[in-house]
Amino acid sequence: MFIPPSAWFTGFIPDLPTPFDSADAIDLKAFAALCERQIAAGVPALVVCETAGEAPTLSPAEQALIIRTAVDVARGRVRIIAGAVSNSTSHAIELARRAEAAGADAVMSVVPAYNKPMQDGMLAHFRAIAGAIGLPVILHDVPSRTLRPLADETLLRLVESRQFVGLRDASGDITRPMRLSRRLPAGFRCLSGDDSTAFGFIADGGDGAISEVANVAPDLCRTIFSHVRQGRLQSARYLHRRLIPLIACLGKESPAALKCALGVLGLMSSATRLPIVPLDAAAQREVVRAFAAIADEELIDRVGA
Repeated sequence: MFIPPSAWFTGFIPDLPTPFDSADAIDLKAFAALCERQIAAGVPALVVCETAGEAPTLSPAEQALIIRTAVDVARGRVRIIAGAVSNSTSHAIELARRAEAAGADAVMSVVPAYNKPMQDGMLAHFRAIAGAIGLPVILHDVPSRTLRPLADETLLRLVESRQFVGLRDASGDITRPMRLSRRLPAGFRCLSGDDSTAFGFIADGGDGAISEVANVAPDLCRTIFSHVRQGRLQSARYLHRRLIPLIACLGKESPAALKCALGVLGLMSSATRLPIVPLDAAAQREVVRAFAAIADEELIDRVGA
């Protein structure tokens, strides 16, 4: 049964890391367990092979394997959003086609990094990817990594096609949902891509967040989102503040800090792929201390706080 993206591209959606074993191969058992943990927490979707997943270090075959694994674990219980991350349009198209063949429900396409394309170049890039597949496309705007942002006017030109169903906005601009709400088509969803400003983004009309911290504390993130939607902003703000120390740690060295945090919980190895390296001992201790601020009994018990 078809479920429109407007029904599931909402709330806190984890950007899953890619676990590696001691031989630098993908640890599919650990990855499947991460997927199952998030599904049990009630998330509507999973993002794979994107920023936290160290996508640039994965071969096309590895990406297809990860997507198929997520699809197999999900069994239709949640949607699978697959990254098609490349600053080469032809390569991004190849990845998007592989994601479709592997069973993904949507692809996430990011503004090309390093090339610094003009807005017309971004427009042509995204339209070419969408034209090569039949899946919904979610745009990813992350100026801190790409140097050039996806302009509002370019976004509005793209959404003339209903194949573009959502935006992951990592610009930190919490005014964007309200600014664009009357200009975007019904059903188009805007999610924050920046954990530090996600509360403000959602409170100002955003539809949720693509989140790294949701990997660590999915239940707490879901509670924050629920409180905002119920108008309980003071409670939501209080809970979000408890996450700030951990969010700060994760943001300093992403995704090495995320892998460290999940390693502390015994969910996966903290191994990364070059050019990312694992955290040093001091940074690891900082991540462990950040758990205390969450004040979640299960998490605190696991880290011995």
